[in-house]
Amino acid sequence: MRRLLPSSFYNMRSLLGAGISGLSLSLIIFLFVLEAMSEHPKPYMGIITLIILPGFLVAGVVMIAWGVMRVHKRRRRGQEDKPLLTIDFNNPRHRLAFTLTSFGTMFFLGLSAFGSYKAYEFTDSDQFCGEMCHSVMSPEYTAYQFSPHARVGCAQCHIGEGAEWFVKAKISGSYQVYSVLFNKYSRPIQTPIENLRPAQQTCEQCHWPKHFFSEKQRKWTYFLSDEKNTKWDLNLLIHIGGGNNEEGPTSGIHWHMNISNRIDYKPADRRRQDIPWIRVKHGDGTVRVYRNKTSKLSDEQLAELEERRMDCIDCHNRPTHIYRHPAKSVNQEMSAGWIDPKIPFIKNVAVKTLETPFRTKPDALDSIRILITDFYQDHYPEFVKTDTGKIDRAIKEVQKIYNRNFFPEMGSSWKAYPDNIGHLTSLGCFRCHDGNHVSDDGKVLSRDCNVCHTILAQKFEKEGLRIGLEGIEYRHPTDIGEEWKVKSCSECHSENLY
Repeated sequence: MRRLLPSSFYNMRSLLGAGISGLSLSLIIFLFVLEAMSEHPKPYMGIITLIILPGFLVAGVVMIAWGVMRVHKRRRRGQEDKPLLTIDFNNPRHRLAFTLTSFGTMFFLGLSAFGSYKAYEFTDSDQFCGEMCHSVMSPEYTAYQFSPHARVGCAQCHIGEGAEWFVKAKISGSYQVYSVLFNKYSRPIQTPIENLRPAQQTCEQCHWPKHFFSEKQRKWTYFLSDEKNTKWDLNLLIHIGGGNNEEGPTSGIHWHMNISNRIDYKPADRRRQDIPWIRVKHGDGTVRVYRNKTSKLSDEQLAELEERRMDCIDCHNRPTHIYRHPAKSVNQEMSAGWIDPKIPFIKNVAVKTLETPFRTKPDALDSIRILITDFYQDHYPEFVKTDTGKIDRAIKEVQKIYNRNFFPEMGSSWKAYPDNIGHLTSLGCFRCHDGNHVSDDGKVLSRDCNVCHTILAQKFEKEGLRIGLEGIEYRHPTDIGEEWKVKSCSECHSENLY
């Protein structure tokens, strides 16, 4: 029978290499077709189709070349070619071997296709992102599971669709793999993420900014850190605002969206907490530049800073990987009744215990039980005798809070990551709206609370309800005079929240 390829190709090494390359190429084509037919492409599938399988394909080609070179080398030495395996179908043993080999090959190809498809599915899973590097990603993955976006796939936010950002993610990911393998990663993981895809191409695929409008009422319940855990409520009307004239006034918080206006700024630090320069381009074409009058940076130093266009992530910088302040978490547990507010000093004890530094999470969970138990045995022995069940439940809830929000091995907690929504535990809004950013024509970025929200009502336990549809003046739960009007909240509450 006439052979299609040169005789030197027909050796066991080259044929085996051809089989490996052919199988790899078939799987690459199969996965590419599968990806093209998928409604939601899976960005991490490229690890298999563009890195792993091509590696096997190249290895097969190298084996082909190696086999051909060996044949030519033998011929130059005058050695005869080694005969290939011959099959005689008149021989019952050959027929049996050929049949078994054929069915085995088809079975292997079927398993390979099935395995490739399962790998295809796995690369789209959140477990792939969160558990492959468990010690590194455990804080982020745990926080993600308890976040509002827990049912949104990791890759949908971090990469999105399209080849361009997939390639960028792979380049970035290669260094991350190196960091994990050689223990070079920072503890905690540094934020914000460099070169993150613009929010317009990720967040706004679900959250349509043109339809943000109107206002939203929110009610919060707080407890003081005194013996009786004094309760107080705050009822706010938050001015969501928006950017669509057809839906309502383009004002309020979402005035900042890049629809009719554009905001660019220059942060002076990596975390984007110090913002000395802001440029606002209004819908009518007016441009106004604001500078922080307290900044000591010169014009030359300002010119060297990186300029960034404001988007969703500049305020919603912790939309998913949220590490909650212990006081906020304890307030929520107490208002829901999971921690009984009648336990004396429980707010104070729970928060202080959560803020105690521990070396490992197992040590922390065990110490939380000991610290809280010892406090009540020492100071309220009678309460322990009559209500030990309430204390035990409180301990379990405090342990849950710690388990979700503190990761001492990685140095991850609320202290490591400022939250720019609001202004209580970090500067947030006051990064710009601090009353110090002034334009050349004298316009000041206001720090008036009513720009973003109006206090409808405030009530302290055993006191009358203060209410006003036009808004009432905020009253601080502890007497600090007028300090709350001139200082940023985070100056006090970045360490201890009421």
